Amino acid sequence: MRIRSLALAALLVLLALFVALNWDVLSAPAVLSLGFTHVQAPPGLVLLGFAAALCGVLLIHILLLQAGVIMEGRRLAREIATQREIADKAEASRIAELKNLIDTSVVQREADSAALRAALIDQVNESTASLSAHLGEIEDKLDRVLGSKPL
Repeated sequence: MRIRSLALAALLVLLALFVALNWDVLSAPAVLSLGFTHVQAPPGLVLLGFAAALCGVLLIHILLLQAGVIMEGRRLAREIATQREIADKAEASRIAELKNLIDTSVVQREADSAALRAALIDQVNESTASLSAHLGEIEDKLDRVLGSKPL
């Protein structure tokens, strides 16, 4: 950007120097035709005025384009920020949902584990009772067999 600014400044200085050196020729009056009438005016100053007016119009056009680009950039930045907020909220919602799902799963697994543990304890108690009953029967039979025979 600095090189462009320097080049533009150099061109403006050269133009000013050209106008200063040729002021007599540029300001010399001449008859100019406007198509439907004739006017006496300095042609160099008329062309210089038209060039300055054209430069002014182009400068305004550039400024309007620049302003449009800046406004569009700001609009897009706001839209991106809005979309980012929506995405963050959706992500937070998904994380909360996943946390709830994990919590529910953990509670369900703990309940299943407790139920299995209780069933296992019941089976062990039942097996112990059954084994004790069998051992009692064996003891009774041994007592009867050994009790009836002398040692």
